[in-house]
Amino acid sequence: MTAERGTAGETAEVAAAAAQISLVGRLRQPRTIISILVPLVVIVAFVWLNHRELASVPSLILQANPLLVLAALVVYYLGFPLRGFRWARLLRGTGIQIRTRDATEIIFLSWLVNCVVPAKLGDVYRAYLLKINSTASLSRTFGTVFIERFLDLFAIAILGLAAGFWSFRTGLPPTIRIVGLLGVAIIALLAVLLFTMRNFGRPILERLPLPVRFLELYDRFEQGVFGAIGLRNLPVLGVVTVAIWATESLRLYLVVRALDFPGVDLGLSGSVFVALIGSLLTAVPLSPAGLGIVEAGILGVLTAAYGVPVAQATAITLLDRAISVFSVIIFGGIAYALSAKPRGEGRIASGREPEPV
Repeated sequence: MTAERGTAGETAEVAAAAAQISLVGRLRQPRTIISILVPLVVIVAFVWLNHRELASVPSLILQANPLLVLAALVVYYLGFPLRGFRWARLLRGTGIQIRTRDATEIIFLSWLVNCVVPAKLGDVYRAYLLKINSTASLSRTFGTVFIERFLDLFAIAILGLAAGFWSFRTGLPPTIRIVGLLGVAIIALLAVLLFTMRNFGRPILERLPLPVRFLELYDRFEQGVFGAIGLRNLPVLGVVTVAIWATESLRLYLVVRALDFPGVDLGLSGSVFVALIGSLLTAVPLSPAGLGIVEAGILGVLTAAYGVPVAQATAITLLDRAISVFSVIIFGGIAYALSAKPRGEGRIASGREPEPV
């Protein structure tokens, strides 16, 4: 009886997830269309208002060193196998065996989803792909994705603070102080959330009028969160996470070097700071890949904090986003067409018996 109920619940959960992340269906929804159109309108308005200053941007981008642009692209894509390795290790911590290659492929496909639809649905899509290609628990998988995001936010906040203080060691501008306070607040909030979930999550939920089914899902989700990140696993996960965000920062550093504008030299610490600010803004789920929000944030930091002229700052931003977003749409679209995993035909041995949830 319980197994039947679990199987039926899991089927319903998978069906709901499939409906949520259907690419074709999502792209047709008014909310998705609006989330793309509104940032595009804002970007067009910005270009129109600053058309004289931005007239030189296309020629500035075309003058970029192609070898350094290619190096930036390669460095950026080295981050995907690192992410695949980290997620595979997190999954193994919960007893789910998956090869790094399979984990990398699923993550890359999920990034495609994040680049074309809002609300960070790529994270849902990742768990869904693993579920339909293995016997892994959907809710436990969500737990591993959740703790992975925590690791990323911790790393972004800590590395961003360190890079910001080093980059502005002669004196922090007021806007950077605000960013620094935000970073400290993020670290504190994440620590409190994890502590609360670990020690009080289940008791709090038990006091609420929730169905037993929800509590079962939460139990498996919590197993995914804390089973994945055991103390013995943490040092390796920390090193890999730093390496992942190093690829993000080095990408922007190489973009700046490729453009080689006179008087514009962020240095490595400045590139780390600006790149991590952009990555943090992608977490805002209002538009695909933070379209409009990330560009505005990077432009604002480059012009206000580093004194980069608007045209040069725009060229840096556009070339960097072409690598980090538009290349993913192109290569991710090819991967989506060729991969068997979106159809549930790329079978993955999970190392577990089939689970109800």
